[in-house]
Amino acid sequence: MISRLPVLLLPVSLALLAADEQAWKTKQVPDWTQEDAQQVLRDSPWVKNVTPLVTRPSNGGQPGGRRGGFGGGGLGFPGGGRRGGYGYPGGGGYPGGGGYPGGSRRQDDANVEPPKLRLRWESALPVREAELKARDADAPTIDQDHYAIAVYGVPSRLANGDPQKLAEQYKKDAALKRDGKKDLKPSSVQVLAREDGPVVVFLFPRSKEIGAQDRRIDFEAKIGRLQVSETFFTEDMNYQGKLEL
Repeated sequence: MISRLPVLLLPVSLALLAADEQAWKTKQVPDWTQEDAQQVLRDSPWVKNVTPLVTRPSNGGQPGGRRGGFGGGGLGFPGGGRRGGYGYPGGGGYPGGGGYPGGSRRQDDANVEPPKLRLRWESALPVREAELKARDADAPTIDQDHYAIAVYGVPSRLANGDPQKLAEQYKKDAALKRDGKKDLKPSSVQVLAREDGPVVVFLFPRSKEIGAQDRRIDFEAKIGRLQVSETFFTEDMNYQGKLEL
């Protein structure tokens, strides 16, 4: 058993070594492969995969007396959007106690889950370079005066309507939060239509500088009934010896 120990540890050591060989740390951009670029865009310190909370409609229900739907799609979640089992608010959702009038309940609604979202610090240099390497022609256009966080995976039904009105609505409920500092509010929001679904981009002014001393940055936003909250750590977001946001 003692002689086999190094052999058993070898796969673990190789896995740890591979995990430490991130493209943005070990290679120059011209040497990146398509796989390297996708790694930056999907699994790097500038990217977070999150499951949002789902909140109750503020008006208490949908037009026509329906309750519990999210984004007009008829999907509901219990207890005002807490993580856990899925169904309709309060455990029933519709008069009758069973989900629909008369006590009946559609079985397919009982297994509905909130969407998986991907948050990406779009303005960070490694992200922009990875998008160029991946030939992503639909990547959001970001100017040098703003930090930008893009939200991917938003259900299409939440982006139906006038993009400008939606952007103004999303702008009100978004912020970057740092310990001991005033919340940084977005100067604008973009709602972009893409073939693979809408993308919501939150733009924050760089005139309010974020530095390494801030250590953690909490991004909070509300997109329709989706409540998004996630933390980024500045110590992890270094690229070529410099904090990149």
